[in-house]
Amino acid sequence: MAKKMFVGGLAWATTSDGLRDFFAKAGDVASATVITDKFSGRSKGFGFVEMSDDAGAAKAIELNGQELDGRAISVSEARPQKPRFDRGGGGGRGGYQDDR
Repeated sequence: MAKKMFVGGLAWATTSDGLRDFFAKAGDVASATVITDKFSGRSKGFGFVEMSDDAGAAKAIELNGQELDGRAISVSEARPQKPRFDRGGGGGRGGYQDDR
């Protein structure tokens, strides 16, 4: 069963392909993604790697503290994502309103 790992402390220049290549030495990588800002497209400095099996995930955790693209990275098992609630946004009354 695949296990998802959180990878923090990434260099701004680290790409998803670079992340995949780095973790390939630990085992079969099912997916690797560097999280980017949706407006600027710039890396947020963290990502996720999904290892195909438990043995690969255990070896991936051993990469904690190793250097990738000049930065020491932190690797841990990813926690489940918390549910997100729609914040609505906008504010105000939403349009013209006669206050007479």
